[in-house]
Amino acid sequence: MARIAGIVIPDKKRIEFALPYIYGIGHRAAQRILGEAKIDFGKRASELTADEVNRIRAVIESRYAIEGELRRRVAANIKRLREIKSYRGLRHMKGLPARGQRTKSNSRTRRGNVRRTMMSGKRKLEKT
Repeated sequence: MARIAGIVIPDKKRIEFALPYIYGIGHRAAQRILGEAKIDFGKRASELTADEVNRIRAVIESRYAIEGELRRRVAANIKRLREIKSYRGLRHMKGLPARGQRTKSNSRTRRGNVRRTMMSGKRKLEKT
């Protein structure tokens, strides 16, 4: 069971697809990391030696912001946008999409499942 950057990498997956379990590393970055560390893409995570895990760890630490550091950086960027009251900052404050998506018919994931139509908020009257 390999542990890189505090994340347990799944043993049964190929290392190429197991590395993106780390926040901040996508599929393309995983391929670059394995290329620099000179490790075969098809190798399973359970087949890695301690030396190979250390090479992967060294490449990641030297070139990538991952996990906690990256999350803090993203949160600081959003906080800065909110403080200067930019358009994107205001969208973050209101809980609406910040990148130009339409909101009339979509954006349920960002707003929650809130239906903003005439009849949706009314209570149903009890029939007696």
